[in-house]
Parts: sequence; structure tokens; C-alpha cells
Amino acid sequence: MAEEIKLTEAPESKNFIQAFIEEDIAEGGQFQGMTVHTRFPPEPNGYLHIGHCKALTIDFGMAEKFGGMCNLRFDDTNPAKEDNEYVEAIQEDIHWLGFDWGDRMFYGSDYFEKTYELAVGLIKKGLAYVCELSPEEFKAMRGDIGVSAQSPYRDRPIEESLDLFERMKNGEFPEGSKTLRAKIDLASGNFNMRDPVLYRIRYIEHHRQGTKWCIFPMYDFAHPIQDALEGITHSLCSLEYEAHRPLYNWVIEHTDVPSHPRQIEFARLGINHTVMSKRKLRLLVEEGYVSGWDDPRMPTLCGLRRRGYTPRSIRNFCERIGVAKADSTVEYAFLEHCLREDLNETAKRTMAVLRPIRLTVVNYPEGQSETFTVENNPVDESAGTREITFSRNLFIEADDFLETPVPKYKRLYPGNEVRLKGAYLVTCTGCVKDGDGNVTEVLCEYDPNSRGGDPADGRKVKGATIHWVDAAAALDAEVRLYDNLFTDPDPDGADKNFLDYINPQSLEVLQGCKVEANMAKAAAPASFQFMRQGYFCLDNKDSKPGHLVFNRSVSLKDSFKK
Repeated sequence: MAEEIKLTEAPESKNFIQAFIEEDIAEGGQFQGMTVHTRFPPEPNGYLHIGHCKALTIDFGMAEKFGGMCNLRFDDTNPAKEDNEYVEAIQEDIHWLGFDWGDRMFYGSDYFEKTYELAVGLIKKGLAYVCELSPEEFKAMRGDIGVSAQSPYRDRPIEESLDLFERMKNGEFPEGSKTLRAKIDLASGNFNMRDPVLYRIRYIEHHRQGTKWCIFPMYDFAHPIQDALEGITHSLCSLEYEAHRPLYNWVIEHTDVPSHPRQIEFARLGINHTVMSKRKLRLLVEEGYVSGWDDPRMPTLCGLRRRGYTPRSIRNFCERIGVAKADSTVEYAFLEHCLREDLNETAKRTMAVLRPIRLTVVNYPEGQSETFTVENNPVDESAGTREITFSRNLFIEADDFLETPVPKYKRLYPGNEVRLKGAYLVTCTGCVKDGDGNVTEVLCEYDPNSRGGDPADGRKVKGATIHWVDAAAALDAEVRLYDNLFTDPDPDGADKNFLDYINPQSLEVLQGCKVEANMAKAAAPASFQFMRQGYFCLDNKDSKPGHLVFNRSVSLKDSFKK
């Protein structure tokens, strides 16, 4: 079962889909007294991405809002590249987001027999015919404006079409040689209504049906039938299907199905600095531009999960961008903003040094060590505290020391005093260099009367507070810093090859980082705030005891303009 996820509270708002549903179930409405029933119909030819997540949250969310049901139906009527791997991954992603379909999981291929019967029924009614024109020939006859020329097979006898359609099913004809077309309106201003294809021949193995079928229904024919057979009341889909709605209704009205769902369209989700096409995401995977579908730079839900995104942050993002009637592009920074908000409340704090340099407290006794108790999360008392050790030898960030400071630099430099987070005040006394002049060690003295960071004499410290890790207890870690996969905000724009905008700096791997000893107990998918660094999570694939790997989920600095 899916985990219950509480969203950030926001004022109740009513989008147009909700208003339509309320109208439909009210007295006198199309579905008066009926249970609201939606469906989420992903095609199992790839992994779900953040764009699917918007549709998913609308489909399941509307069912939740009205106390109804939402089916999970795999749209597997096009066998090319469909696989059980994707079926399983999609189920995992939906459950991870906190939604559940109960016992209402179906496949489009469950209805192949019934869909075939209904197609035969259309032929018998004189509303469908077997056509032998190629797609190119039919398109040429159709033209771009005016009334389409009629296919020479449009008026073939019903019995002949019935015979040919059965022989298509039996595998007697070459792939692409024949199609079944609806006979609708060659003068329609909507080209989807100009004798669209209902069935085509494909000799390809189906991931569930094997080679039982060699004819497959088109989505525009299969989908309304599936909705009607499952008793769907509201078929919610993206705006690209608005022009297909007349065909959706035509299929419902002219086939012998038990119900008449209502199709409602909403705008698709676009996010800058990424691509949403499964074909293009697949290319990124297959050509090795990323490590896989779950690469943390990918917009897939498994990639976002591996990067440290939480279900609540993604659902809040989808809730807050709302439901619109016009396509638009949302800043990736807003998705990061939603994650940052969530992790600020939930992530435990820790200290990690990503580019370490040794800091020696020269007046601290050799071999001595002491323990400090620090809070895990200042905004969540229930997160408790942890203990960290302090000794003569520490690690700090290399950029927290400058031998010759620049203006307004408040960290360590000779003569300057800073706070070591949660420990003591220290004053830099110098540094040690190697033969090439590189700083290898920073030297300082501590004030024994400043335990916890507050000097006994009450003096004000102008220096910064910096983080550190005890060298005697520190663990080594690999840290992966991620940035946008594409340099262009719109890599998928017109006349662009999105591959030209791959960001060569989208991943930086740091070895030899130092983290607190407490991190030995951490387990994925735990997230942490590395103080002064950002939010990081244990990599759920590569991290293991003795080889800790952390992914940066999001920086501390919020670039989203509210």
C-alpha cells in the first residue's frame, strides 16, 4: 500500500477540472449520484518523469478529492519498446508518491478481444472499412485544406471488409499493407475525423500477449473503449488530446459500450533546462549521455528519487503549479524550492568537508579528545541530538583559509578569529606549505574558555562560523555534485538539437571528502543538510558500508524568485 503523505497546507482553490466534476455529479448532471472514477494510463515503454507526475496527481488526486476511484491502466496497445521492466517501475513510482489503485490495475491488452469485436461491429454498421492505401498515399489524397479525396476502398462492400479484417487478424497480409479506417467525415475541419486509422498490422511480440495478435488498435480507438468498459466517469488527459475529443466521443457513440465518459483536457507540464520526451530521454540513456533512467540528472521519478527528492516535495510542486488550460514552462528552480522547503523541516544536520585541508589546533593537548552534543534539526526538536568529537587535528574546507585575505573575507587567515561550529573559538596563526608552495595545513590556537563557541569574556567575534570534522573520527566519502543537464533553458525548442546543449559540468565527483562518524549508521534514502553546503542524500545504488556516496539534492541558496 502507498504511504500516506501530508502536503504543505495551502488555501483551498478550485480548478476548472474540479468545477466540471462538481457540475457533473450535481443534481441533473451527467453523472448524478455516481462515484467519480478516473484512470491513469501510462504506456510501459519508459520510466515516469516529472511531466507524468502532474497527470498522475490530477488523476489520483481528483479521485481522492471526491471520494472516488482511480484505475491504473497500462496502455500497452503499441508493443514497440514496451516491457515488464517499465510496468514494475511505474507501479513503484506511483506507490512512492503515496497513491494506490487497490485492485484496479488493468492493461489495454486485456481488451484486445473486445476491441476487435467492436471494430467488427463498426464494419457491420458501415462505419469502418479496410483500406489498402499507405499512410503517405492517404495523406496525399487528404491534402491540407478543403475536402479530402475519397479512398478508392471507402465504399468496398461490408462483407469484403469483414473478410479482409479477419484475414488481417490471421496474419495473411504483410505489415503496413492494410489498415482498418473509420468512415466518418472527409470534409471535417478536424483532420482527426477524416477517416482515421483504427487498426494496423504489426508483426511484433507483445510483452504480455506474445505473438497471439498481429493487428493492434490505435490509441484513439482503444482508449475510449477501455474507459467505457471500466466505467470511467472522467477521462482526464493532456491538452494535445483536445483535438482528438470529437473522435473519442464518436467511438463511444458508435460502438456498443456500456458508458459514456467525459474527456477533459489540461495543460502539460514543462520545466526549463530539461526535456520530457520519452524518446529523447531513452536516447540519453542508450547513447550513454547519462548512466541510466535513474541518473540523478534525469527528470524521471526514479532519477529524482535517487537525487534525494521526496514524495511530499514533488506532490507539493504539482499542487502549487495548479491546473491550467494553456501550456506553460515552470522554472526548475521552483521544483528545487519545494524540495528545499521540505528538507529544511525534515533533514538532519551534519558536518561534511568536501574539499578538505587539515587544521591543527597547536595548543590543544596531544592525544586528548572531547565530545560535544549538538542538535540534529533546529526547526524540529523531535529530531533530537547527536554527539561529535573534537581533537587537536581537524579537517576544514580548503576555501575557508586564505593566507592573504581578499576584502570582506571573514574566514581563517593569519590573525583572524572564527568560530568552529558548536566547539570553540580559534585564531589562525599561520600555515604549512609543500615544496610547490601549496598550503597543506592550517595552524591555529583555540580559546579554552569558549566551549560551545561563546567566549567567557563576552567579546564579539567578527569572523565567520565554519564547519569542521574531527580527523580522528572522520569517514571518507564520495560526493557527487549535480547541475542542470542542459545549458539552454529550452533545449527542446524549435530548430534545436537538444544534444547540442548537454552541460559538460552537470556532474562533478569529489573523492576523499570527510564526514562525521555518525554517517556510518546512515541508510538510503536518508537526507541530510551538510552545513553551509546544501542538502544531500545517500545514493541508493552505489553507497554501501565502507564506501559512502552522497548526492547533492539541492543547494542551500534559493534561486527561485517567489
